[in-house]
Amino acid sequence: MKKPTTIVKEVSEDTFKKMLVFYEPFKSNPPNPYIVLFAHNDAVSLSVYGKNKKGIYKAVFQGQEAKSEADVWEGSTTSKVLNSPSLAKKKSLVVSSFTQIGSDEVGTGDFFGPIVVCAAYLRKEDMPLVEELGVTDSKKMEDSYILSIGPKLINSFDYSELSLSPSKFNEVHDEFNMNAIKAKMHNRCLLNLKARHPESHLYQDQFAEASLYYHYLSNEKEVATPITFSTRGELAFPSVALGSVIARYSFLRKMSEMGIKYGVIFPFGAGENVDEFAKRFLKSHSTSELKEVAKLSFANAKKLL
Repeated sequence: MKKPTTIVKEVSEDTFKKMLVFYEPFKSNPPNPYIVLFAHNDAVSLSVYGKNKKGIYKAVFQGQEAKSEADVWEGSTTSKVLNSPSLAKKKSLVVSSFTQIGSDEVGTGDFFGPIVVCAAYLRKEDMPLVEELGVTDSKKMEDSYILSIGPKLINSFDYSELSLSPSKFNEVHDEFNMNAIKAKMHNRCLLNLKARHPESHLYQDQFAEASLYYHYLSNEKEVATPITFSTRGELAFPSVALGSVIARYSFLRKMSEMGIKYGVIFPFGAGENVDEFAKRFLKSHSTSELKEVAKLSFANAKKLL
């Protein structure tokens, strides 16, 4: 095991601004008023002290991975890291703790189609395959590419997935809001996978404050804890990115199956093109059929019904 190390670096105003963005998922309240940025995980912490008269900040890296973390910000390497998710995962706080389980969801912004939540299990030795396939935030990946690597992912990694059809969503939405529904689905996926891999750390792409998330689960018999939340979870934790891509792969397949059933290609999102498509759909199908393919709590439905 590496011995804890302390590395002190001077950083410019420009580099400090990049640090603020880069470490957003890991920020915590500073332990003293002189620290303007504090971020940490199990292996390393970063404390950046306010700039001096020359406009220079002092960055203090502490922990077993202090040197590796400090090396990220060496000269020209900085811009390379910030533009290279795979390198960032290797050398920064983004690595976080292994083994890990991360969960994410797709479909919550789409008028048509299901909501899919997936939790994925990832070990440190799995990272080369994740990086080889370019797994990152599914929103940053082409759907065609996700469809091409989806079979490889579901056959190479352990995961737990839940899908909520539009018709079932319409049934339960009167009792639970969207975030409550997502919380319950995330919780079940995390529990399923944690039962198979009890040694894992849990991570989640944050969609609600932790206190509110657990409030949504107050009536559940079992709740997965503890969870590390991040509003940029897909970029912060590779297991969340993996869950995101598997969820997207499943969502795309279900949208395709739904399209084949009705002989159409359902659009994504909830914009004007979706409104126009929905109007055409209702001309040839009943309202009850719309309930089978669309989430009627969306504003799009109010324009139709």
